[in-house]
Amino acid sequence: MVHGLTSMILLVLWLAALGATIFALIHAVRQRSDAFTAVDKLTKPIWLAILAGALIFLLLGVGGFMLTSFIAIIATGVYLADVRPKVDEVQRGPRW
Repeated sequence: MVHGLTSMILLVLWLAALGATIFALIHAVRQRSDAFTAVDKLTKPIWLAILAGALIFLLLGVGGFMLTSFIAIIATGVYLADVRPKVDEVQRGPRW
């Protein structure tokens, strides 16, 4: 019973990471290229490659390669926490 519960928790966490990575990839695709360089971040093609690689790493993580899943989660987290807010702000302006 404990093994089944642990597997279920890991599956839910993996699905959340997969959803976040897909969201980040779609967000990056929809942004203008000059917005990334305007906020002194890596270029759009580099972020697309990083996020696509993160998606591939997550899909490989299903087969038991958990280290790749951690790498993917970190890359997605950096994009969502650091790059996305600044890119959104430069395109929409400050919220205040």
